[in-house]
Amino acid sequence: MASAPVPKPVKEPFPISLVAGHYLLFDVDVIAHCRRTHNICGLLVGTIPNLSQQNVFLGVPLELMPEEARVLVDKGAAYIVDDAQVHQKSFAEMSREERLQYMQEMDRRGEEVTEEQIKLAEMRKERALREKGLKTESSIAASTTSEETLHMHDSSLASSGLGFIMKGSSFSDWAPVQTATVDASPVRSESTGFDLGSIMKGSSFSEPWVQIKPPKIDSSADEVSLFESAPASSPPEPSTKQSAKDAPKGVAAQKHFVTPTTSYPPLPTPAKDPAVPPPAVPDSYPLFRYLHSKGYYHMPGLRFGCHYNVYPGDPLRYHSHFAATGLGWDQKFDLLDVVGGGRLGTGTKKAYMIGGEDPEIVDDEQESLRAFSIEWAAI
Repeated sequence: MASAPVPKPVKEPFPISLVAGHYLLFDVDVIAHCRRTHNICGLLVGTIPNLSQQNVFLGVPLELMPEEARVLVDKGAAYIVDDAQVHQKSFAEMSREERLQYMQEMDRRGEEVTEEQIKLAEMRKERALREKGLKTESSIAASTTSEETLHMHDSSLASSGLGFIMKGSSFSDWAPVQTATVDASPVRSESTGFDLGSIMKGSSFSEPWVQIKPPKIDSSADEVSLFESAPASSPPEPSTKQSAKDAPKGVAAQKHFVTPTTSYPPLPTPAKDPAVPPPAVPDSYPLFRYLHSKGYYHMPGLRFGCHYNVYPGDPLRYHSHFAATGLGWDQKFDLLDVVGGGRLGTGTKKAYMIGGEDPEIVDDEQESLRAFSIEWAAI
């Protein structure tokens, strides 16, 4: 079993892209770092190219709740970047050298994608041939010996003087080709323009027996021409020919043009801008911050009628323990909401939690937030 790849180190603080009011992370290494180090899960909202017609398995970018982005900013682990403004400004200020370097990098990525597509196309082709029982290129190369044996057999027929007897051909078709290799003095026919000789013993021609030798084929030549050589005025053929492996092979061999999915790279990582305000958070943020400081993980709790589903560890490994709802310190709430939340939480094997922060407590050493968990028990 292959070992897991070593995670790449992430330098903090890292940028969080603000796009149309959403806080997004596009770097896979940063996403893994947030989950592993800061207990931040987020939600994948990007479409996977191979599974574009579904919404169960999604990919990058990762969208953060405003509370998750705010707690990272408060801890000094991240900062907010207005992605659209920085993207347009940075590309407008790129120098000519930076643009050329950017284009070369995109070309290099396109060549890598093209080579990978060609390899995949060859694998699919060979697999299809094997399934149909046809020969692949390797099996054709292995059958060279049998083809050479057949060629020697054909040469022996031609050397015996019977080479002109070919399936589907006539005497007039064969004679111009064979007379070019006749050793005896031939008789030229003025009507046809080619040399004739006595082909068979006992024929009506007065000339003696003429043995027709097979044409000498140069093994280094790619093709044997049956016609006269081209005139001297025609342009010479190129000395180098494209090999079969280098030749284009359909759509898979067409050059791919890569569109980068992130701004950094090719752009350098933008610096922190003090003018960008921190994320605006709801009244439930104090409860989120309090539970996060205790090592809990959070996921959106809309399915269970609360603000957050609270997990004691990674949600991929643990079941949630609390269905948490954050309230203001002086905010009134209906007792029926507490009963409904308690029953729903108990029915889904979790406790219902409500909590709020006392604004009058400013001492850091004293806890300003109080939380209560509710469990419904039948009488």
